[in-house]
Amino acid sequence: MPEAELTHTVRIAAPAERVFAHLADPAQYVGLSPLVVAVRDIREADGVVRYAAVERFRFLRVLRYDNVIAVTLAADGAGLPAAATVSGDVRSPGGVRMAYRFTVEGDGPGCVLTDVLRLRAPLGLLRFTCARARAVQIARARVLADRLAGISPPPPSGR
Repeated sequence: MPEAELTHTVRIAAPAERVFAHLADPAQYVGLSPLVVAVRDIREADGVVRYAAVERFRFLRVLRYDNVIAVTLAADGAGLPAAATVSGDVRSPGGVRMAYRFTVEGDGPGCVLTDVLRLRAPLGLLRFTCARARAVQIARARVLADRLAGISPPPPSGR
């Protein structure tokens, strides 16, 4: 099966701990990925969260297709505030597979987020899958920055 890797790095003006907590919570993915309109059946076992996400595709602005995908998520914040990761995989009924990894690294009052997607798709679907995934990656960084804008660590008390 053909595969590709996409990487996007962005600086976010929010503390690493806050960004990590946001990415480690499945409920936050609604709207964080422009395609995800619902998250359901969230369950955790042995440090891994499994859930179903509903991706909504629109074709010709009239036709709507809801694609239910199986997602796993593992969060490791042991290195905070220096670095933390959220990773997992996605399985789509269309045969598309995606492994993802978000690395959040503290950088002063903000952080640097590196978003890596490794995609596998049936022959003929990889180009479409990569184009959609790249658009989601870029939008995700923008939405995350907007959601967490103005959230910064409290100023020192001076005491």
